[in-house]
Amino acid sequence: MWNEPSAGIAVSALDPDSVSRQPQPAVVDSVEPGSIGEELGFEPGDQLLSINGVRPRDLIDYRYLCVEEELHLEVRDSSGELHRVELEKDADDGLGLGFTEALFDGLRQCNNGCPFCFIDQQPPGRRGSLYLKDDDFRLSFLYGSYLTLTNLTEADWQRIEAQRLSPLYVSVHATEPELRARLLDNPRAGLLLDQLAWFAERDLQIHAQVVVCPGLNDGAALDRTLSDLSRFAGGEWPAVLSAAVVPVGLTRFRPADDGLVPVDPASARDVIARVEARQGQYRTELGTRFTWLSDEWYLIAGLPLPSRGDYEDLPQQENGVGSIRAFLEALDQATTALPERVPHPRRCSWVVGRIVEQALKPVTDRLNGVDGVSLLLHGLPSPYWGQDQVVTGLLTGRDLIDGLQGRDLGEELLLPSVMLRQGQPVFLDDMDLDTLRAALPVPVRVVEGAADIVASVLGPSGESS
Repeated sequence: MWNEPSAGIAVSALDPDSVSRQPQPAVVDSVEPGSIGEELGFEPGDQLLSINGVRPRDLIDYRYLCVEEELHLEVRDSSGELHRVELEKDADDGLGLGFTEALFDGLRQCNNGCPFCFIDQQPPGRRGSLYLKDDDFRLSFLYGSYLTLTNLTEADWQRIEAQRLSPLYVSVHATEPELRARLLDNPRAGLLLDQLAWFAERDLQIHAQVVVCPGLNDGAALDRTLSDLSRFAGGEWPAVLSAAVVPVGLTRFRPADDGLVPVDPASARDVIARVEARQGQYRTELGTRFTWLSDEWYLIAGLPLPSRGDYEDLPQQENGVGSIRAFLEALDQATTALPERVPHPRRCSWVVGRIVEQALKPVTDRLNGVDGVSLLLHGLPSPYWGQDQVVTGLLTGRDLIDGLQGRDLGEELLLPSVMLRQGQPVFLDDMDLDTLRAALPVPVRVVEGAADIVASVLGPSGESS
């Protein structure tokens, strides 16, 4: 039930003729208990039309507008009734609303033609969200997704400066203008160095990413890219905060004539040697290693992962830089005080991507040292993607059904949640979790992280999540 605290000054109704030119209303998905939004009577399905006469374009605008101490809201509830609300609050108080989308005026689509784009390396016929190629600076600011800067308008640049949208996450791939334009299949891609200078002049910052394609932007091209980026990494307010170097991921669905080749152990060792040499140089010159390799490089090369301290504050952990090392550290912490035995014998299995299987064997052996525990680790390839060495998050439902067939799964299978779409029990091939459960002979328990895995191994099997 809506509680309108005062008659206030009503926000003017929108001009019906201009609605098509306006952002769509922000649709409420959740209301935080005890929040201002709950007190006002917001419910899921309500539409926030405007704040102080301004229709927010996205979650960023919403947050900026809500900083005001006096708010005039225009809301349409799920029955279609219009409400005009006036309230006063502290500047740091939010409304406690979550929305169905972060962008209210639509997603900015990518205008590049990168042959190594993972979105284009998927089979047809899956859910539509898998084929959305975003290049949206707002999602980069909000969630750390990568953009190329190639489709920004003058108004976008002005907004980034005015709202101090920093840091952004930028896919660089190469700094040599002609090479970058060729890699992205976009002549505007060659403007990158000028764009980095723009960030530097305004004390705005980015995190950079380089996807290495053997024979295209490795070797001397990679050396130049890291050297160019490092020129923006010094001073009290560096424009480039970090540079992640990740290997290209290729699937069996890509065009046969794309000219791309996968990373092999020899090329992985070459890239590791180049980047690690620069880490030492940058640590002396900049006070930070500045550039890091994603974990796959070491696993492909058959080399041990760097120590946790080498990753400093893990500036690009979500990009796979130190994520496995951090996970192993969390597993070490979760297994520092294991019991000698468990009260009830426990026999279960844990499925992961094949590329991380060897790295996880020590902690598996440690858990199996507990009397009464039998943990079976299954590292699987991905025939779906055509990859033998695959990270856990890319395993699909079909990979699991085929790969686990005939294997000893114990009494329960532990399934890492990274395989599922965030907030939904669906794998990358659109198979849902119930279908997997029906196909396997044992219950499936979804596990969220290191502590949950260890607790699930030691505790009795119960209601699977």
